[in-house]
Amino acid sequence: MSNVLRIALVDPNDATREALKKVLLGMDTVWLEAECSRYEFFSDVIAQTHPDIGLVVIDANPDKALDLVASLGEASPECAVLVVSSSTDGNLILRAMRAGAKEFLAQPLRIEDLAGALSRIGERRFGRRDGKARGSQVIAVAGATGGVGTTSIAVNLGCALAAKDTNNVALVDLDLCLGDADVQLDAIPEYTLLDVAQNVTRLDFSLLKRSLTKHSSGLYLLPRPVQLEDAALITQEDIQRVIGLLKASFTHVVLDLSKSYNPVDLIALEMASHILLVIQLDLPCLRNVVRLMASFKEMGNLADKVKILVNRAGLEQGQITLKKAEETIGRQIYWQLPNDYRTMIEVRNNGVPLILQAPKAGITHAIVALADALHGDEESIETVGATKSGIGRLLSLWPNK
Repeated sequence: MSNVLRIALVDPNDATREALKKVLLGMDTVWLEAECSRYEFFSDVIAQTHPDIGLVVIDANPDKALDLVASLGEASPECAVLVVSSSTDGNLILRAMRAGAKEFLAQPLRIEDLAGALSRIGERRFGRRDGKARGSQVIAVAGATGGVGTTSIAVNLGCALAAKDTNNVALVDLDLCLGDADVQLDAIPEYTLLDVAQNVTRLDFSLLKRSLTKHSSGLYLLPRPVQLEDAALITQEDIQRVIGLLKASFTHVVLDLSKSYNPVDLIALEMASHILLVIQLDLPCLRNVVRLMASFKEMGNLADKVKILVNRAGLEQGQITLKKAEETIGRQIYWQLPNDYRTMIEVRNNGVPLILQAPKAGITHAIVALADALHGDEESIETVGATKSGIGRLLSLWPNK
């Protein structure tokens, strides 16, 4: 995959090296290029394999290991060094950073900490080289009110993203009481979000994937709990760790939020790279958008991540105009999806996503184009929103009346 980080590992301790290998081999966003059991040979390994990251476990001999880190900075400056140690002594951390380490992680290794460190290294290195961050994208799909089609959009967007060979996509149903993403995919999951949340501290990446339900489109699904009362057992901390784990294993994580904007939803919004706020061109939706945006502006940078998506555009002549809607909410519409009731009812009742059931339909092309826009770099995403080129291009895809 184009967003894979190549890693070389050195650790003289066989037990900890094997444990780290197991974690790394379970991550789809990294490739274990080489491993080494001797500090003195690792420089040659780096010179021969040219990895993006050199992961150095320093516990066997901290002095020799830190000398290695310093020498790697001189001999292979293109290789970012990540140091791992069971010690959290401040002086040791300072020595490691002065030697040239880009990140310092403590043993036992938390998966989300490793994922975060890899993401930061990837952004620093590859963001400058090709303009694209290699970290996972988290796309939260939220509605301005009920019944605007957020789950249909989340499911079909996830399937459209998963159709690309370079992507690995997970969909999480965060409507903990009444979510129906599994129904729209005609799936009978063995495990739910509750199972993963309650065992997240014991999961590795291979076990995580076995806990998800894989659809024929390539999309992985993590559905809501079975029983209504189980929703109360899932905490904000659980969701934070689950999303962190998914980010480490998938290129894209799509979150289908509830309409209550409860604490779980707010954590999902905070962790999202993009927030697709789904609306229809009617007064209740526009009123709620104004309220939501006012609240988001008080919550850090949430408002900056919001992209307004109009669903069922062209539904009736009595709809509020696009220009009036933008004036009301004070920001531009990012994307429009045309109204195609017949096709959407058919795919929902059959439990088959658009790209499989109706690949030539206008609504399908619109969803695929949205996936392409979100999959692109930040500059192209903002250009689509600013120029409305995406909207104009989709007008010709609307079904004939």
